[in-house]
Amino acid sequence: MPVEFLGIGGTNDGSETHPRSGGVFDKDYTLRLARAHEDFGWDRVLFAYGSSGPDPAQAAAYVASKLDKLQILLAHRPNVSYPTFAAKTFATLDQLSDGRLTVHFITGGSDHEQQREGDYLTKDERYSRTREYIQIVKRAWTSEEPFDHEGEHYRFADFVLDVRPVQQPRPGVSFGGSSPAAYAAGGAEADIFCLWGEPLAQTAEQIESVKAAAKAAGRTDVPRIQVAFRPIIAPTEELAWEKAYRTVDAIKKRTSGGKQLTRRHSLTIPENTGSQRLLAVAAEGERFDRALWTPTAAATGGAGNSNALVGTPETVAQALLDYYDLGVDILSARGYDMLGDTIDFGRHVIPIVREEVAKRDAASAREVLAVDG
Repeated sequence: MPVEFLGIGGTNDGSETHPRSGGVFDKDYTLRLARAHEDFGWDRVLFAYGSSGPDPAQAAAYVASKLDKLQILLAHRPNVSYPTFAAKTFATLDQLSDGRLTVHFITGGSDHEQQREGDYLTKDERYSRTREYIQIVKRAWTSEEPFDHEGEHYRFADFVLDVRPVQQPRPGVSFGGSSPAAYAAGGAEADIFCLWGEPLAQTAEQIESVKAAAKAAGRTDVPRIQVAFRPIIAPTEELAWEKAYRTVDAIKKRTSGGKQLTRRHSLTIPENTGSQRLLAVAAEGERFDRALWTPTAAATGGAGNSNALVGTPETVAQALLDYYDLGVDILSARGYDMLGDTIDFGRHVIPIVREEVAKRDAASAREVLAVDG
């Protein structure tokens, strides 16, 4: 099966290891970073969502208007707009990008972060709303006739889109999470289900949970699986580990005294299951499998995608292939020096993974031919 690589559509050069050097929306840096992804073999970039950050839809539109090939993964929280309006925004962006849009729907794992923008629903209520929201957006994208809707969270009449997506029947839907509610929602509605990097055994269990949820929802297909990591690479293993320990020291220096890294990343006990899982893995040990390293997650309080893969490009590539062999076909990676790491990972890791995947695909094709013959 094909493999894809997802990077980050950052709007400034700040990260967990160092503050940004300029404004929160640095237009020149945003384009430089996106162009580096396009030039060095990445497939798409994520424009993330935060309550106080730049509007990711507009940042994505800016990049899409400047680049020809790079695909867009746009993060969106259902609490910030009505689903009919969102469907129109997404369809317009799909037109602007010539069909390069996928939408990542975020239910929200932190009550505090959600409440910053007036969302006071409980976590279970948010999951219910997200499922209904995705269903409405899908129908709006595909319905040629006006339709009414009366659900638990939304009610409207006689809606139809004049602006239609380029992609047919519709753009892709991405979803993530690690709780039973997340598996149920994403298993039912998502084309892509996103996980944070955990040891191979736990990742395999999560994949089975997603498949079971899809089957329970009556689907005959299953979502594609995406897993996210923070690669730390260097020409030798020794240099890679030196770099890894410098990285954690820099994170700890920034978080000394309980300071937040960003408004989205605090060091309080996380509410969301995904971050709790990352901290639980970190409590079990620092190193797992071929290259997974947990101190980066521990140092950030399990904030988002934070487990590292450490080693030479060959070691990290083989570690990614271990996940590919589990059924993961979208590999998400983001370094701590976003621009430099994007170039290094694209130049040194992506070609190895693509070559090995091509070999696996060719071997599988030969096996099919042998059986059929």
